[in-house]
Amino acid sequence: MRNIPGLPACLASAAVALTLGTSGLAAAATKASPGVAVGTQYDTSHVYVAPEQVDRFVDSFVATFGGQSTKQAIATVTPTPSSTTTQLVQTPVGTLSVFGFKTPIPYSFGAERTGYLVTDLDKALAEARKAGADVVVDAFPDPIGRDAVIQWPGGVDMQLYWHATPPSYAAFEHVPENRVYVSPDRVGAFVKDFLAFSHGKLLSDVKNAPGAEIGDPSTTYRRIRIESPFGKMAVFVTSGHLAYPYGRETTGYEVTNLQATLANAQAAACTVIVAPFDDGDRTSSVVEFPGGYVAEIHALKATASSAVSTTGPAGFALASR
Repeated sequence: MRNIPGLPACLASAAVALTLGTSGLAAAATKASPGVAVGTQYDTSHVYVAPEQVDRFVDSFVATFGGQSTKQAIATVTPTPSSTTTQLVQTPVGTLSVFGFKTPIPYSFGAERTGYLVTDLDKALAEARKAGADVVVDAFPDPIGRDAVIQWPGGVDMQLYWHATPPSYAAFEHVPENRVYVSPDRVGAFVKDFLAFSHGKLLSDVKNAPGAEIGDPSTTYRRIRIESPFGKMAVFVTSGHLAYPYGRETTGYEVTNLQATLANAQAAACTVIVAPFDDGDRTSSVVEFPGGYVAEIHALKATASSAVSTTGPAGFALASR
């Protein structure tokens, strides 16, 4: 990211965010070193919205989940010339880095799903390379730190960033879930490599999860869940024959009361595009926010406030797709 003279301190995080067999997989996680993660509340979902839609999107997201946003800034957040609105949206269930590019977006920005704060960027890149990642955008400076973008087997892009002055954010009430779709050909390499880098653990590897979870009740698929100091991750192993919106929802947000959250979302101009349904240990739905951002929202069965049918409760206006 290029220098941004006079950028207010409260916007610094937003500006840096972009410029800022089962037993065998589990054994791949390295446990000897503490790793480079800082904390899940410093890991952001990257959202790209048309600049004229940014305000509507941010207002809708905060109205749905609570929280607040920094003021909007205009900045160059890439190592080559560009201009975007940029702001950080912090909620109890997840943090967003929101960008509304006013210029064409330089390659490969826009493909990275998340930004992970690390303790040392050089060490993080060395560990990522050692674990099998490609560095697709090498380290570059910004006014308050440094940034890079890496890619894991299967084409999963993530940003790593470092602050010269460490930020301090409150912990989440519920840690969001990074939702990754990977082919059967590359899932083994992806899981092995990411576990090694993240010092994570394999929570589950279900070979015959119900296809209804990804929009196809006629089939089953493989679902892997991982937890690490970078947060939660669900890995969906599919043929790629996915109906909209599956594959577009890069983050899943856990809430205490799903129906209340969906009511907030609809009141804030969101569209429920997948009605609430029973999803194993959770009840899930998928929502589209103004500007086109798609998110999965779920409540665990232990915290879900009420039973929900597979066809969706009365009162939810579903999009016809």
